[in-house]
Amino acid sequence: MYAFEFEKPATIADAVAALGGEEAQALGGGQTLIPTLKQRLAQPGTLVSLKGIPEMAGICVADDGALAVGGATTHATVAASTEYPGLAGLASHIGDPAVRNRGTIGGSLANNDPAACYPAAALGSGATIKTNTREIAADDYFQGMFTTALEDGEIITEVRFPVPEVSNYQKFVQPASRFALVGVFVAKYADGVRVAVTGASEDGVFRWSEAEAALSANFAPEAIEGLSVDADGMIGDIHGSKAYRAHLVGVMTKRAVAAAS
Repeated sequence: MYAFEFEKPATIADAVAALGGEEAQALGGGQTLIPTLKQRLAQPGTLVSLKGIPEMAGICVADDGALAVGGATTHATVAASTEYPGLAGLASHIGDPAVRNRGTIGGSLANNDPAACYPAAALGSGATIKTNTREIAADDYFQGMFTTALEDGEIITEVRFPVPEVSNYQKFVQPASRFALVGVFVAKYADGVRVAVTGASEDGVFRWSEAEAALSANFAPEAIEGLSVDADGMIGDIHGSKAYRAHLVGVMTKRAVAAAS
């Protein structure tokens, strides 16, 4: 590690002001950032903790029926919630208890790791990512591996999830990291089905539109028989080839639909 300043603002306005300083960086649960600092892959002059801001923590049902999750809410809190079972189930399998009790939903979405779980839930739910300045639809938010629509100094204050009729997340776990080798989130709404895939693509989380169309017509595992994603553009590494990940997308989608049904 190295020397840096540490600030713990009590309000969103104070956090925004602190992040306006030179070489300042936001700190959520620190589950990604702290190891990065230890390896000196990032060296901000000031860390601005978002964990002490009461208005950014907690879960409630909004007036429109959506589930509103504060950006500083931990994975463990989401896992213990009951309003959106598919989302709670996803959160309950993130990392291990230590990670779930420190990591935050806002930190995960801001980092946008290509194998993280929450991006699949946000995209699969058609969620809205609220910041200190605007609202961003999930379809517009994710812009590639570790890349989002967030601007410098912008903070995720809340994520709003429309609650579906049924949903489920299936994750093929990479055992060393507990990240998704491939994860698929399926959500059935009155106007159709959304399918979001994480862990598989070099471009990060994506929607599988062909599966969405088939499942909107017939919400059953057999509806996607014969469908497949193109292996080109999939991640290929020591844990699995491009073709293997492409195959897993179909397998995990079927499992998610069967579990949701």
